[in-house]
Amino acid sequence: MATTYKDSGVDLELYEQAMKKLPALMHRTFTPRVVRNDGGFAGLYALDFTKSLFARNYEEPILVSGTDGVGTKLQVAQRAGKHHTVGIDLVAMCVNDVLCTGAEPLFFLDYVAMGKDNPPLLESIVRGISDGCIDAECSLLGGETAIMPSHYHDDMYDLAGFCVGVVEKRKLVSGQAITAGDVLLGIESSGLHSNGYSLVRKIVFDKAKLDIDSHVSDLGTTVGDALLTPTLIYSRVVRSVLSRYKVKSVVHGIGHITGGGLLENTERILPPNVDLMFERGTWEVLPVFQWLQRLGEVEQNEMDHVFNMGIGLVLVVSPYYAESVQTLVQSLGMRCTVIGQAVVGTGKSRYVG
Repeated sequence: MATTYKDSGVDLELYEQAMKKLPALMHRTFTPRVVRNDGGFAGLYALDFTKSLFARNYEEPILVSGTDGVGTKLQVAQRAGKHHTVGIDLVAMCVNDVLCTGAEPLFFLDYVAMGKDNPPLLESIVRGISDGCIDAECSLLGGETAIMPSHYHDDMYDLAGFCVGVVEKRKLVSGQAITAGDVLLGIESSGLHSNGYSLVRKIVFDKAKLDIDSHVSDLGTTVGDALLTPTLIYSRVVRSVLSRYKVKSVVHGIGHITGGGLLENTERILPPNVDLMFERGTWEVLPVFQWLQRLGEVEQNEMDHVFNMGIGLVLVVSPYYAESVQTLVQSLGMRCTVIGQAVVGTGKSRYVG
């Protein structure tokens, strides 16, 4: 009897069925700058329209790229059978990094690897990616779905994403303009975002022996819902702030707070003659972090090193504009707090108080 691809675990008819559901999820994210190329080998995007309402008329455009995944948060999603929110996470992890340069996210690509064809699962994941792209104000331009039997178990999958943005050279935010006296504005996170999940899973499932559906009275929700809260996407906040103030001397640095916490992620953008001092107690440490710390008996230094602790994005701004920027961010529905200041130093970030 002849051997077929289906015998090896790849059903091309089922694969085609899954693929047919994806174009609609892409099209809903398209902007007028997308050049339609349905069925083509690559996505197309016009960097500028010189005769359009949407023209940017770039003078010295710099393309900015970022790539990331969701990490072992995927294992929590697989336990819960809830796959939409990790699609949002995937977009957030890439887009938020790109935003730290002051860039406008343009388009996003995804890579989904699965153990077997599963059209409903794939549609749920890509719907989350599509929703994330709408929130990020960028276009889902294309992607790749790989069916890899024997490499992944049947119910397993992995995700990777890639975002491209653009910024005018004169408006690039690099952190090198940070100076002593600048104010640190912390913008809230929604919770764990997408970092530290190997530690989270060890605490919750291995040490505490909780189930995905266990109710957590401290949080008023289930373990699954607490751990699968999607990462916030900061596109509207960053673009609103940068477009409100035309002078470059307002926002001197932007830090996306991921693995490594506040200190490591802000040190990445510091010039060598400035330190950042973060004052404890100036922002709300979200209940999910307090619960995990108690449950796992985790030292404070470890919590600070692994998690965002309630701050998802840091804006380093001129003191003259700090109150105005804070008010603008709050008007967009996000908590924003003065959490510290820049001082003369040696390129380090540290906690005080």
